[in-house]
Amino acid sequence: MTRMKKTALVAHDNRKRDLIEWVEWNVDVLARHALSCTGTTGALVELAMRKRLSKGRLPTEVAITKLRSGPLGGNKQGGALITEGKIDFVIFFWDPMEPHPHDVDVKALLRIAVLYNIPIACNRSTVDFIVSSALLEREYTPIVKNHSQYLKRDTHTSPADSMLDSEP
Repeated sequence: MTRMKKTALVAHDNRKRDLIEWVEWNVDVLARHALSCTGTTGALVELAMRKRLSKGRLPTEVAITKLRSGPLGGNKQGGALITEGKIDFVIFFWDPMEPHPHDVDVKALLRIAVLYNIPIACNRSTVDFIVSSALLEREYTPIVKNHSQYLKRDTHTSPADSMLDSEP
């Protein structure tokens, strides 16, 4: 990871207001990083940042890569960006109290972030801790588990096949 982090911002509908409030408080930090957002969240983040930046000394141009809405594939796009090394950090204000038709995609995004050892903040306290860390503004190399053994596994036989081959 370079000093400029490639950061994904995602929020479920019931948490968008919380994320936007957090963005407004941290616009100076976010303006130094490359941002990607899912669906409506991207438009809201861009508007909030432009509004705040226009009142300060920072440029008002905000470059945000906008992905699809989460339920329409945005969470999967975010996961793909992680696997391609195009996301360093995920801020995902998800709503644990509401059922989501794309819950499988949400879990997949969380799983990929953990698999690739990408910091992921799912609530305001965690993201506050992360953005106040000195590591946010430094180069950092996360340790990613080597999955070469998994890739080399024997796919011609399954555990069930070996159970059938054994004698009672």
